[in-house]
Amino acid sequence: MARGWKCSGLRWSSDGPALVWDGGRRSALPWGKRVGFAVPEGGVRTCVGARGYACPTRVAVPGRSTGARCEECARLDRAHSVAADTIADDPRPYRVYLAWFGPGMVKVGITALERGDARLLEQGAVCFSPLGTGPLMAARRTEELLRAALRVPDRIPYAEKRAVRSALPGSGAERAAEVRELHARAVALAGWPESLRPEPCEVTDHMGVFGLAGAPAALGEVVELVPGGGLGGELVSAAGPDLHLAVAGRGVVVLDTRLMTGWELVPPASASDGLTFALREFAQRPEGLF
Repeated sequence: MARGWKCSGLRWSSDGPALVWDGGRRSALPWGKRVGFAVPEGGVRTCVGARGYACPTRVAVPGRSTGARCEECARLDRAHSVAADTIADDPRPYRVYLAWFGPGMVKVGITALERGDARLLEQGAVCFSPLGTGPLMAARRTEELLRAALRVPDRIPYAEKRAVRSALPGSGAERAAEVRELHARAVALAGWPESLRPEPCEVTDHMGVFGLAGAPAALGEVVELVPGGGLGGELVSAAGPDLHLAVAGRGVVVLDTRLMTGWELVPPASASDGLTFALREFAQRPEGLF
């Protein structure tokens, strides 16, 4: 890692996850790679701006913020967000999908058809199936129909996703069961927009893509980055914005890479693995681990 680089976040592609740095540089993240960095003493986390524009005031932002934006930049970013339902005239076709993150955790969402499964990888969806394709507003109405008629949420907090990854069913059929059952109930609903074309249930499983199959269970998650702190560990798996790192003497910890944005990061002072940031342990873990 170059000295004084700023991270733009984690990106997914057909080649797997990669950290992206200001200026466009990418650091590929194959399993087993050592990931290590530190926040310099006296460092300040500053707003990352919005929509490709730098924050004009470079105001300081809280360490626990996953958005790393000041109020003005957050408002600008949300004003151009499909997820915030602020764009009604997007001519691109959209896909409604069902995403599964763990037992009892299925959500409905929409994504531009041209993005393929990129949105699902970014969210850390362990498996998913398309539900239908059509214009943006028809996709949005279908999403609302499932929320109202079947009480399917459109958001699941990342903390809940992380806490169950160590106890996911080992069988792909088991992981797909809830998606298949909900898909059948959804397509049977009355009131679908005429312009939305239903799609058959075809479950894509990301267990292998994320490296979760057979991966050791995580102990907990990094709460925030602070000046003078550091982290080093071996990458064992990744899902959505999260890196699962095996830290010597601690076990596996989860780092939400969104917490890295806005900081100037430098190589760790020591080549050995370690963790000096605060860690929040998961409330429930399988018996006998850690």
